[in-house]
Amino acid sequence: MTSPVPSAAWEQRLAALWNELDTTPPAAFHARMDALAGELGAAHPVGLFERGGARDSTGAEAEAVVLYRAALAGGLDGSRRRQAVIQLASTLRNLGETAEAIALLEAELARGSDELDGAVRAFLGLALTSAGREREAVAVLLTALSGYLPRYRRSTAAYAQALLAENPPPARPG
Repeated sequence: MTSPVPSAAWEQRLAALWNELDTTPPAAFHARMDALAGELGAAHPVGLFERGGARDSTGAEAEAVVLYRAALAGGLDGSRRRQAVIQLASTLRNLGETAEAIALLEAELARGSDELDGAVRAFLGLALTSAGREREAVAVLLTALSGYLPRYRRSTAAYAQALLAENPPPARPG
């Protein structure tokens, strides 16, 4: 069963709250986000995701992980689902759970393509760097960059593949 989509008015209030992030103390920001998300219901995946983002953005990363996981398990969909995967993976990397971060982001790339592909690759590159796989990270980042270049797309993508061919990533335990 999918949860009802938040109203446009709710989304506007959410955007206004996010605009206050840098001027609101973390505890107050959490309380305001919790209240706004609570309007959707305690288990609404969008509310859980936004609460996770509020914690993540204010340094409460361990709390964010729990909320992101709950949002995804609760059926978060659309662009927010992909954002939740990116944010969860980034937070896991920051908490030292690099292998899980890489696995989440690689699986996300395999799911399909949309406007967040570059972001998925950017955070995958960071996670690979944290794992000591810098050459692979550069290849991933060059691949992401090649999609945004007005010229040299083909050659940049080819160089990314060449980096991997010269030094393939290690086999992953399966």
